[in-house]
Amino acid sequence: MTQPSKELLEFPCRFPLKIMGERHDAFATTIYEVVRVHAPDLAPHDVVQRESSSGRYLSLTVTVTATSRAQLDTIYLALTSHHMVKVVL
Repeated sequence: MTQPSKELLEFPCRFPLKIMGERHDAFATTIYEVVRVHAPDLAPHDVVQRESSSGRYLSLTVTVTATSRAQLDTIYLALTSHHMVKVVL
């Protein structure tokens, strides 16, 4: 008999997403808006931006207040399918 899988996270919780893409003037704003569709309480201070040493790439750490696993899956899907995004961790 199989036992139901136990969630590793307790919701709601703060959950950081690391999003990387090529440097573009609208990268941070665009990603903020993509995530905000699925996490409407996202605030500008929840986004930390870093530039690669070469200056070619940008990395954003976006910390959302996740309410469910389904919400996180939806955010990951929206980000990984976006043309500006190279990697989501």
